[in-house]
Amino acid sequence: MANYPSGVVIVTTMNDEGRPVGIAANSFTSLSIDPLLVLWSIGNKSSSYDIFNHSKQFAVHLLAGNQPELVNVFSRKDIDRFAQIEWSYSESGLPIIEGAYATFECDTFETMVAGDHAIITGSVKHITTNIQNPLLYHQRRVGPLPLTFHENI
Repeated sequence: MANYPSGVVIVTTMNDEGRPVGIAANSFTSLSIDPLLVLWSIGNKSSSYDIFNHSKQFAVHLLAGNQPELVNVFSRKDIDRFAQIEWSYSESGLPIIEGAYATFECDTFETMVAGDHAIITGSVKHITTNIQNPLLYHQRRVGPLPLTFHENI
């Protein structure tokens, strides 16, 4: 699947102790327009699996092309991820990463176990956009959408 280009997101929520939790993912997609639903998946070996699997809400941050370092921060296990970045709380109490291309604040709609992952769907309650070049994932690398992508169409 590393050969399939996709966007890169950071999904955040709060744990039971009220501390922010986040994970990098490339499994994000739109699910439904009416109602507005999105989905993403998390592996059952992730240290955040139980937190996200039982969370009542989460935020999905579509990363901007100038945020590749966030993928490294949210892929590491040995650091306080939120101490490394600029973020704040949303009105609904979710940790929101500054500068993302777009942010979807969601109520958890449904969670389904499928193989070694949980598929988590969210009902989108609030969208914030900061239109800029998105960050892409391909062959285990991240980078901005090439400026030439929209040429000669």
